[in-house]
Amino acid sequence: QFEGVAETLERQAGLEAGHLLETAWEELPAPLQQQLLYGTGDLHITYSWKQGHSVHKYGGKYEGIIPELNGKYRNLKSSTKRRQLESYMDTIPCGSCHGERLNRQARNIRLETASPQFAEAPELSLPQLCQLSIDRAREFFSELKLDETGALIAVDALKEIRNRLGFLLNVGLEYLTLDRTAPTLSGGESQRIRLASQIGSGLVGVLYVLDEPSIGLHARDNDRLIDTLQHLRDQGNTVLVVEHDEETMRSADRIIDFGPGPGIHGGRIVADGAPENLLSKTSDGATGESVTIKYLKGELEIPVPQSRRPVDPQRQVVVHGARQNNLKDIDVAIPLGTFTCITGVSGSGKSSLVNEILVEALREDLNRGLGERGDHDSISGVELLDKLIAIDQSPIGRTPRSNPGTYVKVFDEIRKLFTQLPESKRRGFKPGRFSFNVKSGRCEACDGNGANRLEMDFLADVWVTCPVCQGKRFDRETLEVRFKGHSIADVLEMNVEKGLELFENVPKIFDRLKTLQAVGLDYLPIGQPSPTLSGGEAQRIKLARELSKRSTGKTLYLLDEPTTGLHFADVRLLLSVLGNFVDGGNTVLVVEHNMDVIKSADWIIDLGPEGGAEGGRLVVAGTPEQIAACPESYTGRALASALGLVSNRSRRATAARAT
Repeated sequence: QFEGVAETLERQAGLEAGHLLETAWEELPAPLQQQLLYGTGDLHITYSWKQGHSVHKYGGKYEGIIPELNGKYRNLKSSTKRRQLESYMDTIPCGSCHGERLNRQARNIRLETASPQFAEAPELSLPQLCQLSIDRAREFFSELKLDETGALIAVDALKEIRNRLGFLLNVGLEYLTLDRTAPTLSGGESQRIRLASQIGSGLVGVLYVLDEPSIGLHARDNDRLIDTLQHLRDQGNTVLVVEHDEETMRSADRIIDFGPGPGIHGGRIVADGAPENLLSKTSDGATGESVTIKYLKGELEIPVPQSRRPVDPQRQVVVHGARQNNLKDIDVAIPLGTFTCITGVSGSGKSSLVNEILVEALREDLNRGLGERGDHDSISGVELLDKLIAIDQSPIGRTPRSNPGTYVKVFDEIRKLFTQLPESKRRGFKPGRFSFNVKSGRCEACDGNGANRLEMDFLADVWVTCPVCQGKRFDRETLEVRFKGHSIADVLEMNVEKGLELFENVPKIFDRLKTLQAVGLDYLPIGQPSPTLSGGEAQRIKLARELSKRSTGKTLYLLDEPTTGLHFADVRLLLSVLGNFVDGGNTVLVVEHNMDVIKSADWIIDLGPEGGAEGGRLVVAGTPEQIAACPESYTGRALASALGLVSNRSRRATAARAT
């Protein structure tokens, strides 16, 4: 197809034969690129194809690569193929309205405010209003200038607008702009927006269920969220919150704690009652198994480090002139060989600095990948690192064939062990026989998944246990090979704790399973399908994989809010693992709001002081003690309480004055 198009375009442009298809894309003139991408219109193209020794020709039009792919995308029913095409797509502003969505007439209708904050530009159109942050929008509508008729018409609408903007402020979302698209919101932000919409509904007798609403919320704004939840309760509703945040638990009317441990070690109610009763000295007998209550009582705690690792001014990665989004042309130095936290209120510029500038640049410079660097001048000190490893809570795989065993490479060693067994040698089995990715030994009815996926037209796909292998994943002959009475399927169903007992004399397997135990996952089945893992479990499996590798001492580990979904005990374990990385000479950079993590850091970089347009500045950088002494830092005020420098009651009073 392209040969016929190329020949025609070459004749038109007076180019040599073969020039178009042999020239690098970036070296082609823009008009030719445009024609190849978007078609040649009504221009007649002669196409030819070979069939044996004969050549057939026919004429037609060329619609272009992008229109052709767009047509395929619109007609595709397979979600997998749609995702493949989406990886080549991007969102660009409309060339007619320039991203403002309305026609020219609608864009020219304006409202005027008397607020002194808008003295330079008191009149705004609807698209301009939507570009304001929520706190700025509330200020705009607080003193709207309307004539007598307009004021009468707008009275009800203005009341609703002001109330709803106030609800969004009360759940800590003042930094969001009104035109922020839903896919760019975090889970915590989406949940708090839905919460704000319910406050204004005035419903009574409703059961509200919230799963960790404090995700991504700074300690400064936590009190406002708690007040909002209590307001819903006071309206006559029931609020059920799944949460690990200490202040939320202490503010609850009732705590129901499950445990005492994770996975097979849990599943029982170990504490149930009002916080004041559970935390009293007389409750020890009733809450003895509850790890949560022990942390709330102070019997267990995440200690403040006795000493901080020193900062070497000669070993730093420095981002110069960061201007992405709301960043105010700042220089930020990240000391290497330390545990460093990036902090600040929501919307202060943390993700812009770390994810959009630093990660994208290091992905290109260190990992030799593709990156889209955010707006900045330069980054120095990159030569002191050898690679970047970002450890997030995304799934370790998309299908049931992916599991903890395959991810940390322990399953490779288990398959080798089964191959060396006498029964395997007698039957001539190779390692591939024990893989559910290879046809020779897996169950063909489910392709080694142990389950079959049923595609639902209007609902999410459902996985149903395979009726042939009953979830075992392998065929009968493969399952007849056993190690100490256990088949390969039995090993996959076994949790890490039992696996350590079974393989205690097989060092290569034992050592890799030990890394899963080190991150607190000894309760997890070795072959648990990845879609059933929580975000916290997926993150710790990734940490376990890094523990099994040989450290170079020049790696930058990046974690964005790693404590999401983690209990106090899990946070303590996480800090121990991250500390081991740093002790090996590596650098750990964490974007975090959790005070237990922040107080354990060697160095803190605090951005702010506010979110949105009022953020993007470097407030203070230093040790936790230095941050706690900075009166301009909201993080410092909360950190002073976490370090025991001020009481928690005093911190709450300070936060109340700040909001």
